[in-house]
Formats: sequence, structure tokens, C-alpha cells
Amino acid sequence: MNTEIPIFFAADDNYIPCLAVAIQSLKDNANNNTLYKLIILHSDMSENKINEVMSFGTDNIKIELKNIAPTISKLEKDLDLRLRDYYSSAIYYRMFIPSLYPEYDKAIYLDSDIVLLDDIKNFYQTDLGTNLVGAIVDSVVKYTPVFHEYVLKNLGVEYTKYFNSGVLLMNLKEMRNSHLEDKFIKILTKYNCDSIAPDQDYLNVLCKDKVTYLPVTWDKMPDFGDYIDEKDLHLIHYNMFRKPWHYSDVPYSDVFWKYAKETNYYDILQKDLDSYTDEQKKNDLDGASLMQENSQRIISLPDGKFIDIIDTID
Repeated sequence: MNTEIPIFFAADDNYIPCLAVAIQSLKDNANNNTLYKLIILHSDMSENKINEVMSFGTDNIKIELKNIAPTISKLEKDLDLRLRDYYSSAIYYRMFIPSLYPEYDKAIYLDSDIVLLDDIKNFYQTDLGTNLVGAIVDSVVKYTPVFHEYVLKNLGVEYTKYFNSGVLLMNLKEMRNSHLEDKFIKILTKYNCDSIAPDQDYLNVLCKDKVTYLPVTWDKMPDFGDYIDEKDLHLIHYNMFRKPWHYSDVPYSDVFWKYAKETNYYDILQKDLDSYTDEQKKNDLDGASLMQENSQRIISLPDGKFIDIIDTID
């Protein structure tokens, strides 16, 4: 069997059904001769849920759960300070992968709200050279003009180079060599800059000009950009607020439900869809509007933006 491919997810008790769908899609497209090591980062997941997640494994898909709470406990206050209502501190877990797993030189990080339509091995085999990450330009930012100004004036990054952090090929060796985690902690604890997408903004700042850009077919966001035929896609990312288990009209939702039917969570997810209220949908809309409002507020700040302090981080 080939060398194992380490793949990281972050999850809590509430997100297990979606994680199950993501893993099912990975299984269905996996190569039987490849070993996939799935490492689920969590913070105090219940024992019942841990047992559920462990059951997702197969002969060539191994599951490991890692409680990251001890690692982030000293930073919890800083991690939570700039979080919006639509995020939890779990978004930061990927920042600690390089130091937590020194045995790996390269790894994949995936959000749990994805489905794969291709063998993830093909993503892993991308040659990064000395770049820190392989990633895909963020379609939300690319197709939302108000965010063009935000990423340029707050982060110093062109919107055509701002990447999504939910699908990453991580060059862990180079991240350790460049002390990326130390820089992240320094910015977080000393400045804790305001942000609309905290982990993603940090990574875009810290990895600037050290990115291997991959095609959008590896991180297709249903509501953003031109339609791409399903047969040409490698990965669908149901990001932002409109999830197929909350909205029935999300593009490519049939792909999600195809894999969901193969899990033990289909009925639970269908119940979520049927019970999602108009008030909850309004809250989603309000959240999207708030992101845009916050982006304008942040770039109008006289100082304290990432672009103001990044040169002080060595």
C-alpha cells in the first residue's frame, strides 16, 4: 500500500452528520491501494460522538481523533475575541497542525461542508515546491465586489490572489521552517486585528506570495461563479450560509444528498432541512449582510489593520 495521506478535519458534536457525508464521499472516490489517515480535530467531543466518528473507518481509511483543547487553552480568550456569530474557535485548529504533527511534511485540510467527486490523492500529489500552501482563489471574495476593497486595504492582498482556507494542501515542513504558527500567535496576542474571516485572513497574510493556486474545480462554491458541469468537478464546497441541509435550492445539492443517503445521518439531515425556519433563513441573510457591513467598517479604521502591522512580524 502506498504512503499514507494525512487529511485533517475540524468538527464538534453538532457537525458530525455533515462530516459523515464528507467522509462518505471521500470513501466512494478513494483508491483501494492508498492509505488515507483522517485526523479529526475537536475540543471535548462527547464519547458517544467519538465512537460514531471512529466507526467511519475502513481497511484503508483510518480515523484518529485529536482533542486540541489543551493546545489552545492558553489562547482561548484571544481566539474568541474577534469571532463573529457565524464562527467558532474551531476555525483556528488548522493553524496548529504543523507543530502538532511534526511527523508529516505535507497534509490536507478540509472543511466538513464539502463533498468529493474525485480521489483526494490527486489533490495531495500537487507539487508545492517551497510554497506554504496549495489553495483555490475564494469565489465569495472574487464575485463580491465589496470584498475586493476589504482584502486589499485590510490585508494587502489582491482579491484575485485571496484564497479559501477550507480546502488546503499544507506544506507543513515549510510552515515549520517559516515559523508560521509563532507568527500567527504573535499577531493574535499582540494585535488581534479585526476581521470578517479570521483564520482565512491570517493565512492569506502569512502565506502571501507563497501559494500554489489550484483550479476552482477543487473548491467549487455552488452560489458563486459560473456553473461548472458536475463531471468536471473534483470537490464541491457548500460554504457560507446556504447549506443543502437547510435550503432545497442550493446548486449541486443532489450530489450532497446522494452521499448522505449512504450514511446513517440521512434522516437527521432531512429533518434539519424540513425544520429550518423562515426566521433562521432571515438570520442567514442578516449574517451575510453583516459580513459586508463589517468589511466596510474595518477598512475605515484609522489603524490596527493587518496591512499596518505585518511588517513588524519577523
